[in-house]
Amino acid sequence: MRPLEGVGLALAQIRSQKLKSFFAVLGVVIGVMFLMIVVSVIEGMNRYMEDDFARKIYGLNTLTVRRTPSVSFETSETVWRSWFRRPRLTFEDAEAIRQRMTIPVRVAVSSSTTGRVRNEEGDEIEGVTLTGGSADYFRIRDLGISEGRVFTPPEDRLGVPVVILGSETATNLFPGRDPIGRTVRINEFPFRVIGVLEEQGNLLGISVDNVAIAPARSAIGRMVNPHGIIDEILVRTEDQATMQLAQYEIEAIMRVRHRLRPTEPNSFEVETAEDSMDFWTRISQILYLAFPLLVGISLIVGGMVIMNIMLVSVIERTREIGMRMAVGARRRDITFQVLIEGATLSGFGAIVGIGSGLALAKLVAALSPLPAAISPLWIGVSLLLGAGVGIVAGLYPATRAAKLDPVVAIRAE
Repeated sequence: MRPLEGVGLALAQIRSQKLKSFFAVLGVVIGVMFLMIVVSVIEGMNRYMEDDFARKIYGLNTLTVRRTPSVSFETSETVWRSWFRRPRLTFEDAEAIRQRMTIPVRVAVSSSTTGRVRNEEGDEIEGVTLTGGSADYFRIRDLGISEGRVFTPPEDRLGVPVVILGSETATNLFPGRDPIGRTVRINEFPFRVIGVLEEQGNLLGISVDNVAIAPARSAIGRMVNPHGIIDEILVRTEDQATMQLAQYEIEAIMRVRHRLRPTEPNSFEVETAEDSMDFWTRISQILYLAFPLLVGISLIVGGMVIMNIMLVSVIERTREIGMRMAVGARRRDITFQVLIEGATLSGFGAIVGIGSGLALAKLVAALSPLPAAISPLWIGVSLLLGAGVGIVAGLYPATRAAKLDPVVAIRAE
């Protein structure tokens, strides 16, 4: 039997027995649809984390010096205690890195918390991200200015109370008005607005435009840490190729400042975007392993349903099979026909599942902050997986049909 003939017979069977065919492919449809949704979301998250998240949080070609890791799966209380016994980072640490690096870099400091900002009329915004940064912070983070200017190095060194607002903060505090030159109170400390950042958008559905950035040595820095203490030091190299050398030099400088012996571990962390993204890599690997197993359970159930439907179909068509064998059909022809019908049933279910999964993945991306990316590879895998379920499920019915005695089969009612 030619494959197209078998496919045609299978499609005719689907058309003639719509309800039975629907239940036969339902498990495959659900399994493949779920697989497409999950994989699309994971693929989208991978791209999002590697592009937008890494760029907005860590910056391009940027190393971050911190007292403790920014993200960790470590749960040991002993380890956490050792981290918090480490010395705090200081402005002097940042200055030492700036002066002693042998390769061209930009160095900035940063400290952040959340608080409230109030305008001259008393209108207040809660939950604003308050950041104390140095003059090069904006260049390292690639933050553009839509209005006004950034603060200068002298203003940074003197801790002048000037502030740059995020676009959302500026709009909410001064709707329809120019915020430049106006005074805002940040946790009751007065600051003069000198600039507004360009719109940055959302990060996993959370706005990154509700911010206020002031010199790290101003009052905003003392809202976060004691005098002279900072959260992190940002070091940006000119290109990706020099990042490894920069990391070695930063570690050497910081080890000398912290008076560490050669055998002692670092009492600080030097992170890149790739290092800090390890947590997402672990999560995505777990998801890629766990969800296909769940999908596999659904496909097994779907395969069992297809097997039962095919067994019923073989019983109903016993006389037809006997006639085919009587006029010369070989056992392998009968086996091939039943397998083709099973593969066509499950393949049809896989196509429906792929279409439904893609549509739902697009819907999830449109209605939630979760992105979705469609990989042609997984579409092919889903189609092959669906057809494979039908072939495996059809093996027993096909073998049973091929073993029928033609004489007995023809006499069957």
